[in-house]
Amino acid sequence: MIRAQVLCCGGTGCSSSGSAKIQAAFQSEIEKQGLTEEVKVVQTGCFGLCALGPVVIIYPDGTFYSKIKPENVPEIVSEHLLKGRPVERLVYKEGAEVKADENGEIHVSLSDTTFYKSQQRIALRNCGVINPESIDEYIAMDGYRALGKALTEMTPDQVIETVLASGLRGRGGAGFPTGMKWKFASGNRGNVQKYVCCNADEGDPGAFMDRSVLEGDPHAVVEAMAIAGYAIGADQGYVYVRAEYPIAVKRLQIAIDQAKEYGLLGKNIFGTGFNFDLGIRLGAGAFVCGEETALMTSIEGKRGEPRPRPPFPAIKGLFESPTILNNVETYANIPQIILKGAEWFSSIGTEKSKGTKVFALGGKIKNTGLVEVPMGTTLRHIIEEIGGGIPNGKKFKAAQTGGPSGGCIPASLIDTQIDYDNLLAIGSMMGSGGLIVMDEDNCMVDIARFFLDFTVDESCGKCTPCRVGTRRLLEILDKIISGNGEMEDLDRLEELSNYIKSASLCGLGQTAPNPVLSTLRYFRDEYIAHIVDKKCPAGVCKKLIRYEIDPEKCIGCGMCAKNCPASTIVRTDYTAPGHKLASMKIEQANCVKCGACMNNCKFHAITKG
Repeated sequence: MIRAQVLCCGGTGCSSSGSAKIQAAFQSEIEKQGLTEEVKVVQTGCFGLCALGPVVIIYPDGTFYSKIKPENVPEIVSEHLLKGRPVERLVYKEGAEVKADENGEIHVSLSDTTFYKSQQRIALRNCGVINPESIDEYIAMDGYRALGKALTEMTPDQVIETVLASGLRGRGGAGFPTGMKWKFASGNRGNVQKYVCCNADEGDPGAFMDRSVLEGDPHAVVEAMAIAGYAIGADQGYVYVRAEYPIAVKRLQIAIDQAKEYGLLGKNIFGTGFNFDLGIRLGAGAFVCGEETALMTSIEGKRGEPRPRPPFPAIKGLFESPTILNNVETYANIPQIILKGAEWFSSIGTEKSKGTKVFALGGKIKNTGLVEVPMGTTLRHIIEEIGGGIPNGKKFKAAQTGGPSGGCIPASLIDTQIDYDNLLAIGSMMGSGGLIVMDEDNCMVDIARFFLDFTVDESCGKCTPCRVGTRRLLEILDKIISGNGEMEDLDRLEELSNYIKSASLCGLGQTAPNPVLSTLRYFRDEYIAHIVDKKCPAGVCKKLIRYEIDPEKCIGCGMCAKNCPASTIVRTDYTAPGHKLASMKIEQANCVKCGACMNNCKFHAITKG
């Protein structure tokens, strides 16, 4: 009889940290201790707290072990699994109430920790809980009950009305009502070939929400797409996933094969006469294929370029047939909405943004990882409570939401409630859910340039406003960060940005200027400092950095000169009082701004400005 389970994270983050070795070590040690009949080792998807991987959770008590190494495994097995005494020094317990049992042994529940206790997991409900490669474990968590309910108890129109009433909006970008999209495509059921598509391409830098759902709960997406097929009258679906997600692709294929074996995909599902099949199409990592028409063009085997709209995909999409497209996170909510009802889902979140949202929390934040919170949660709560704040005593400066298509939110707006409308009002957007945190050491002009450089590379080139306009924007930003900017450049940036937004063919070009416009709006003083003072306040833009040696602090040891790759440091004629050697000096004309001098000065005599 199984009395304990050892759940080992098998997501990409923990896998890259060696979680497979941890899992193998547990299996080996459990066999040595003769516990194979009592303890089961389970590989799961991402738990969310990626900063502390590899992660292991032992149930039924829910003890959360972080940063586990293979050499820790024998102690955990012998102490915790054999003797019932958790290894306290390895337990993650930040913010949790530490509880002791009747024997005085310490126990910390995962749900009590600061990172998890204010989360509400719907899309991520099974991630880190079940073996994603086992359909039986998914079924044990009410898997495929929603599909059965939809096919046997609801009409297609009732399914659509339920999704509409739930208030679910697309989690992949602009937040279009999911039920409305399905309704547009629902006409002529049975008479017209239709398709259901899933966007799992996820091209935003720093975003990994969809990847984690596919790695941790692929059956949820399979089930939801079958429900969508029933709702609109489609018998074929495609998941478009980037080839750089090998674990996600593997587990998704396993899920599809298992669903077919169980009769949950294919012909006559649940004996209702409904047919639905699912296939995978691999993308090559083109950001523009996050745009729905470009994605469909790529599935068709053509170059991924957007098409003019209208007609919209609900009327003329994949292979010129009516098609719906939602992203992974959107689909992951569908089974729970069908099972628990529209009223349950709509009770979560804000008036116009219902449910929860998954964010990939990254950048200058302590607890990098994956979080799911109700819509309307403040940015402050996500950063300071769940995220654990800014490391190294630095100050929060800004947060970037929506990836290259989004904007930068300044510290003055940290109490903003995160939902679709609030983010649009302050010049950003939800996007797929990337949330990059920045501190005082980030230059906002450089940040704008970074995201714009990305979109310039990712533009398909089909329309002139995006192809040429974004490159002109990038040239102006390059001019500013190199110290050659003029005040007139700020007007040029705004004028060109607004033209690109209004004239570009697809969402990539229409949103590409957002990082520029939002940083101009909230951090204009940094642009002015670059242009007028020829300085980068954050000390990031290399051509505006100036290293200086304080002659009063310099003892003349010469370590800076020995480590200077450009040989630009020379000895002066001045010797500071109390020192034996003459101080050093940097010849600015040939300085390459590498910072080697400052890094090798033990006397803090060199400053960067």
